[in-house]
Amino acid sequence: MRDLPRVVWAVAAARFFTSASSFVMLFLTLYLTGPRGLGVVAAGLLTGTSGVGWLAGNFTGGRWGDRHGHRRTALVASTGSGLLVASIPWQPVWLMAVTLPVSTYLSAAAGVSLGALTALAVERGNRRTMVAVSRAASNAGFVIGPPAGALLATWSYDALFVADGLMLLAVRLVLAPVLPHHEPPPADAPGTGLLTALRADRALLRLLPAVVVVDLVYRQLYTTVPLHLRDQGMPLGLYAGITAVGSGMILLLEIPVAVRLRGFSAYPIIAAGYALVGVGFALFGLPVSVATAVLAMVVITAGEILYKTTATAHVLDAAPDHLVGQYQGLYSGASTSGSLLAGPVGGVLYAFTPALLWPLCGVVALVAAASVLSGGRLTPRSGPA
Repeated sequence: MRDLPRVVWAVAAARFFTSASSFVMLFLTLYLTGPRGLGVVAAGLLTGTSGVGWLAGNFTGGRWGDRHGHRRTALVASTGSGLLVASIPWQPVWLMAVTLPVSTYLSAAAGVSLGALTALAVERGNRRTMVAVSRAASNAGFVIGPPAGALLATWSYDALFVADGLMLLAVRLVLAPVLPHHEPPPADAPGTGLLTALRADRALLRLLPAVVVVDLVYRQLYTTVPLHLRDQGMPLGLYAGITAVGSGMILLLEIPVAVRLRGFSAYPIIAAGYALVGVGFALFGLPVSVATAVLAMVVITAGEILYKTTATAHVLDAAPDHLVGQYQGLYSGASTSGSLLAGPVGGVLYAFTPALLWPLCGVVALVAAASVLSGGRLTPRSGPA
């Protein structure tokens, strides 16, 4: 870890502060149905526009960085996002329908370019530690964010969004001198196009759909799992407790595991992680108790620790240098797609066949694991991938 470039630590610190102040994501629905006086349906639709912007920014934002430079893209996009977020209290509701997706698009594009900059600063094969450090910083920020936001909301909901936007702008100013001046290749420079590069990597083409599927399963932790525990008569404290267990495991174990496993091939590790996620969710189908809920969370988090860091770093390692931003965006977009689908898909299944949801989650994740493992054999690798 001592060998990681300064930019990796700087971006990780930035992710900590921006995650700790991500109040729009946490409190937007409460804000719209409270001070803004919208109904639940209208608030849900308006909130959904921000998800659309986030998804589009992940899938397409990397192209801006690859073409115009990741440093420039990150700084311009984060500035625009910060200004739009900070001005939310003064925007009429109709204008928010435009500015919310634009701000989340810009935020996602900035995140993709920052990820590409750090990846380009680290040699292939050593990027798992970089990803683990970034994820640990982000998770630490998310631990602090909700209680800090709740305290701020008791004083003023408007202050939440002003603080969120100002933090984005402050981080942008601090990061600017640290980010390397990565310039895009000249327009006439030879380079494989994105589609051509993807078609040549059949294993990666199997991995990306598996990312969507497994993140759809994993995000049931934040959609149907709390409903399941409540409906089984468990107190809210149990859900809060197992969430804390998962966060604690990630903060304590993800970086050491990434360092320990960085010399091993990626696909078996990713497949093992997916399998553990499937087994963990299947455990929620057992009679619910404190012991079974904690066990399920431990198994799921162990799977997350294995697959999240490894899969993210592998996609970056697979990218040609001139396509790192777009590859980063593909992975982020696939993960975001699963997250956006988790609520509606899991909610419908839980509403009609709650007993079937948990074994189905297990089967789907295990199928994804098998697909990734077999896909990893399609392309010979000269070293860890």
